[in-house]
Amino acid sequence: MDNSSRSPIKPVRLADAAKALPALVPDAPRMVRGAVKLLSTTAKTRNSVGRVFQRAAAAHPDRPFLRFEGKDVTYREANDQVNRYAAVFAENGVTRGSVVGVLASNRPSTLLVALAAVKLGTVAGMLNYNQRGDVLDHSLKLLDAKVIVVGAESKEALDSISGAPQGVVLGLRNGDETLEGHPDLDDAASSKSAPNPTVCEEIRAKEKAFYIFTSGTTGMPKASTMSHMRWLKSMAGLGGLGVRLHADDVLYSCLPLYHNNALTVSLSSVLSSGATMAIGRSFSVSRFWDEIIQNDATAFCYIGELCRYLLNQDPKPTEKQHKVRVIVGNGLRPEIWDEFQERFGIERIAEFYGASECNLAFVNALNVDKTAGICPLPFAIVEYDEEKEQPRRNSNGNLKKVKTGEAGLLITKITSRAPFDGYTDPAATEKKVLRDAFKKGDEWFNTGDLVYKQGFNHIAFADRLGDTFRWKGENVATTEVEGALGSLPEVDQAVVYGVAVPGTDGKAGMAAINLHDGAKFDGKKVAAHLIDSLPSYAVPLFVRIIDEVKQTSTFKSQRWTCATQGTTVKWTTLSMFWPANKMGTWSFMTRTQMMWQQERFASS
Repeated sequence: MDNSSRSPIKPVRLADAAKALPALVPDAPRMVRGAVKLLSTTAKTRNSVGRVFQRAAAAHPDRPFLRFEGKDVTYREANDQVNRYAAVFAENGVTRGSVVGVLASNRPSTLLVALAAVKLGTVAGMLNYNQRGDVLDHSLKLLDAKVIVVGAESKEALDSISGAPQGVVLGLRNGDETLEGHPDLDDAASSKSAPNPTVCEEIRAKEKAFYIFTSGTTGMPKASTMSHMRWLKSMAGLGGLGVRLHADDVLYSCLPLYHNNALTVSLSSVLSSGATMAIGRSFSVSRFWDEIIQNDATAFCYIGELCRYLLNQDPKPTEKQHKVRVIVGNGLRPEIWDEFQERFGIERIAEFYGASECNLAFVNALNVDKTAGICPLPFAIVEYDEEKEQPRRNSNGNLKKVKTGEAGLLITKITSRAPFDGYTDPAATEKKVLRDAFKKGDEWFNTGDLVYKQGFNHIAFADRLGDTFRWKGENVATTEVEGALGSLPEVDQAVVYGVAVPGTDGKAGMAAINLHDGAKFDGKKVAAHLIDSLPSYAVPLFVRIIDEVKQTSTFKSQRWTCATQGTTVKWTTLSMFWPANKMGTWSFMTRTQMMWQQERFASS
């Protein structure tokens, strides 16, 4: 990577911290508590997600815990239902260390199922309900769950896999709808008593709490491990130091509960202060501010794309009639930061950097503009060779750190206080570890992310590297999309990568396809096949027809070469071939953006 050009991101200096201090005084006590917990929590600490929730329910049982579509669930009511669910799981063979799979959309019962699992010392495997067919089958096999809780709305997903899944399938009601052919969890739980499981007090921080599915370089989803320790550190760092909710706050989250921003960031921020979490069924740009007001929300959790969509819609009165004072999330791009904050009247933005598998996180605790924040734990930002797709080393074999203001690969040191929990696949875990980075025997986690070094231990996110790219808030595995394209008989080879589109966050999918001799491109057939084979966010928006896919000496497709030759090939917009009922998925693509693509990828 050429670091000769300086970034447009402004540096963070001691003066910025000093300027922020007066506003932090009211929150100082909780920030100190958060810092102490962040530094003192170790693998042996006797604490867990379930125990934190259980104690909160005992401390303020009548306070609203969850709010959903006009109804509140108190901490006591939620804890009782969680315990009843846990009793059903135990009756079906779930024990400490086993797995409960969760395949259900957003509503309170989905979150309560996950809490029931972790209270038993069980791992809650949070499945992406957009997955279908072979991808979902792969994810279920990774979990090897004793019990799989499937929402009634996810019957189509369950039916798409080959054969019956391993483990007991329990249905989860969605309103009045039940999962046909399987016992209903709520019916089974209705006759159970509601004492707290005794095992909850015994769970150590080092034990596994959640499996969060993330796309990786293998092409199929990987199940990253979220230990209780990392979740507790998130509660202390992001919740206690960064978000700093009060007991009467309401945090609104419309992000899917299988997403760490909902399950870890939002939930831990709420539980750290005994606040209320308002769950949105899904994100709707037209209803967002109405739902914020209906839920009486004072905070919300975001991803960068969500912020961009809100800015792109025409102004409406409700966007200034809310009570939101703080927002937490990641991916708010610097170029829209000021406009977003001013237009919607947001007092404080607790931007953070983190990943499902990353062993540490950054948070904008000081309310500095255009930064992902600070981290007290050891990390480094090093030079990266995009063509070779690896960090650059000097003549001594050590990695080379970038200067302040430059961009580079973020790596984080693996220590006993910041362990890398890894994935269910040991080989995938090993691939993310960099050894002998600066001295013999050291170990660092490779985030795969490009960031700017801002100084004063602050960073700003720049881009995602390697075989994945981020689109619509999801990580798209390029090899998964390439595999779907490669199964078409007319496709010889395919290379998939992300391309930036003005006015959007993340990168839209571009597929470079080499057809068999004599074969013709059938857009309708390709679109239909990809829609049936992939989650909606992974379907590429653009297709290029190329004469050759160049490869490295190890027969790896040169994705980097394709990505830099956009003006020398024929291309088409794949979405023009999509069925009419699918077109709304990409309706945010404006005419200006489409014209930009036509100019950039015009035929030679």
